[in-house]
Amino acid sequence: MPAQDKPYRVYRGGRAKGRVPLTRHSSSPSTPDAPGPATSPRTPRKPRRPGRWIALGLVLLLVLLVAWAVGSYLSVASGVSDANDRVPAGVERQLKKRDGLLVSTPSTILVLGTDGGDRAGREGANRSDSIMLLRTDPGKRRLAYLSIPRDLQVEIPEYGLAKINAANQFGGPALALRTVKDLTGLDVNHVVFVDFDRFEELIDAVGGIDVRVPRAIRSNRFDCPYKTAARCAQWRGWRFERGVHHMDGRRALVYSRIRHNLLNPAETDFDRARRQQQVVAATLDKVTSVGTALRLPFVGGDLVRPLATDLTAWELMQLGWVYFRADKGRALHCRLGGDPATVGGESVILGTEDNVSTVAMFTDRSAPLPPPRGQPYAPGCLVGD
Repeated sequence: MPAQDKPYRVYRGGRAKGRVPLTRHSSSPSTPDAPGPATSPRTPRKPRRPGRWIALGLVLLLVLLVAWAVGSYLSVASGVSDANDRVPAGVERQLKKRDGLLVSTPSTILVLGTDGGDRAGREGANRSDSIMLLRTDPGKRRLAYLSIPRDLQVEIPEYGLAKINAANQFGGPALALRTVKDLTGLDVNHVVFVDFDRFEELIDAVGGIDVRVPRAIRSNRFDCPYKTAARCAQWRGWRFERGVHHMDGRRALVYSRIRHNLLNPAETDFDRARRQQQVVAATLDKVTSVGTALRLPFVGGDLVRPLATDLTAWELMQLGWVYFRADKGRALHCRLGGDPATVGGESVILGTEDNVSTVAMFTDRSAPLPPPRGQPYAPGCLVGD
């Protein structure tokens, strides 16, 4: 075969290619005259505006906060009106008006717990089971508690010498308030009377409280939890081990009422007063917690149902804020006291001059001093949670 140019080229590997075109076809036309689909220019995207969504979220949050605040106030106010009506007129006439808001002005509040007469064995009883003054100092973010032992012998106006817890039995809350004022020499701005038979309802309404028990306790057999006499006869009493306990209303009330610890006979009524302060503080902690605050529009009325108080709904919410902001590690826990004695066949505590110094510590007019060691009934103040 004569030599001539071949119309194809043989490559290594054996593949044969046809004539390579001088120009390549393109899917998109290179010249205006080339045929191809028409394309429309892209529409520019609108810039995002995050500020508008942030503003919308803030408005929604504000609406929710306003709704929560209004709902909380109305819920608390629904029960406060009845609580105000339960305060005798003779009490309000003795109260000292503040010169400012509760959130900015020191205030003294009398907390009086009554044993009521609804439980077996206490029918008709109306003595003060717990007597305590609470002083708020918003400027210093400090709270002070002053417990008054119910066996302290005092001069009850128009009745003479008797245990201070008898004042409520003799003349009701008005006489109890007057007796406390005469004893301490302090003005009282507000009162909160607690029916202990219903106090457990308040604790249950907030889901129980957490209390740290410093020493193991076994009580005598009071308020048996069982319904049959045979079961109660075998029951050995209430027991609380050392450590933190989550208590419902009934157990918290029992814990605050224990007078005799069978595991430590050296304990006195002052230990009982300290337990009462623990329960009150733990309840206030729970009432002012974030969890309770979120539920306030639904449980506000239940919180004030066991109370009789002159505080308005707005003042109660201010008190909650003052307590929430207070430094619990600097709280002052004081107690009055004296010398134990037996008068007329009953055990009493005879007050001493040290009670005057303790009141000065309570009002921050002197430095706090603890009760002397070896004197279980002596007055004094301790600092701390």
